[in-house]
Order: sequence, then structure tokens, then C-alpha cells
Amino acid sequence: MHRSTRERIVGEALRLFSERGYAATSVAEIEAAAGLSPGAGGLYRHFKSKYEVLAAAVHQHTTRTGEQITAALNGTAGPEAVGADGPLDARLGELCRAGMAKVREERELTRVFFRDLGQFPELVLAVREGLFQPMFDAITTWFTAQPEYSDSELDWPGVAAVLGGAVVHYQLFQETVREPPARAERDRFVAAWVRMALGLLTARGGISAGGTAAGRAVPAG
Repeated sequence: MHRSTRERIVGEALRLFSERGYAATSVAEIEAAAGLSPGAGGLYRHFKSKYEVLAAAVHQHTTRTGEQITAALNGTAGPEAVGADGPLDARLGELCRAGMAKVREERELTRVFFRDLGQFPELVLAVREGLFQPMFDAITTWFTAQPEYSDSELDWPGVAAVLGGAVVHYQLFQETVREPPARAERDRFVAAWVRMALGLLTARGGISAGGTAAGRAVPAG
């Protein structure tokens, strides 16, 4: 898909900020990466400063995250949602893989966040409230919308912190160390994550080894 000049500037700037750091990236380097004449001032036809480019990248990613979460929950949460009648373990696997994909998608912004955004408290707040916390809130919303968990009195924000935190840690560890934690490949991690989530049913009434919750059958695939 063809990107506008403004979109190229934002995308290439974020990539460079991620690779080199915000302070170490010059406006001329951003212009060159975006296909503009370096040092000719092309960036300033679209943005007032390098900071404004960074702020635009944050706004772009937080806006997209909100749209993605809304679409995902509309497609998976609630009794009439697509896939709501599928096997619980399959739904959980989809949720875990979607979380992993989202963390991968945001890896450039995440690097910039931890390395550079401390000097811009307003952008830290924007990323926290527009990207990170909504991801955890979405996990809470998803679980409470599933019929198997609907009558549970578990601390769902706490559960979201543990299960969502595991997904975030897995991806960040792999990005940093260049191999998965405990050398557990993706499919093994997802399978273990699903088993942990199914174990929540045990905590509130039991689930058999065959996948049957107390008094309720988990649909088979």
C-alpha cells in the first residue's frame, strides 16, 4: 500500500529511534530514510520538529491500538460473538497468539518507550493510557465475557496482569536475548499459557483432565 510522505516520515523515524535512539537520530537521517533530500528541510513541511514526529508516532500507535481492541472484542467477546461457541482452549490460544502478535507489532515503540520517553512525561502517559493499559483491560474484558468464566469472582485485573504480563515478557525476552525464555518455542508457550488459563476454572469449581468444567462441558474441537 502506498504511504504518504507524512506516513513515511513517521514510520522511518520510529524505526531509526528504535535502532539508534531518539537523541542520536538526526532530522537529515529521517529525511533520507523517508526518501526526501537529506538536510533540505522536507520534514519541516509536515512537522515542526523531531519531537512532533515522535509524538505523531505515539498518537498513531495508540489510535490504532484502540481500534484493534474494539474490533477484536466485537469479534470475540459476548454470547453472540464470532467464535464464542468454539472450544475454550482454542479461544484461549487465539487470545494468547493475538497478544503476542500485538507485542511484536509494537516492538519499535516499546524500545523507544523504555529507552527514550522518560524525558517526555506527556508521551509516557499517552503510551501508558493509550497502549499498555488498554491491552491489559482488554484481557479482563475478554475473560469476563466468556461463559465459562462468567460466574467467577476471581480478581480479573490481577489475572490479566499475570497472563498478559507473561505474554509481554515472552516477547520482550525474545527481542532482547534473541531466543525465547527457557528456550520454550512459541507453540509450547501458547500451550502452557492455555493450561494456566484453564486452571482458573479449577480454582472456582474444577475442570477435568478431559476438559470438562464442574457441571459443564467445554466444547470439543
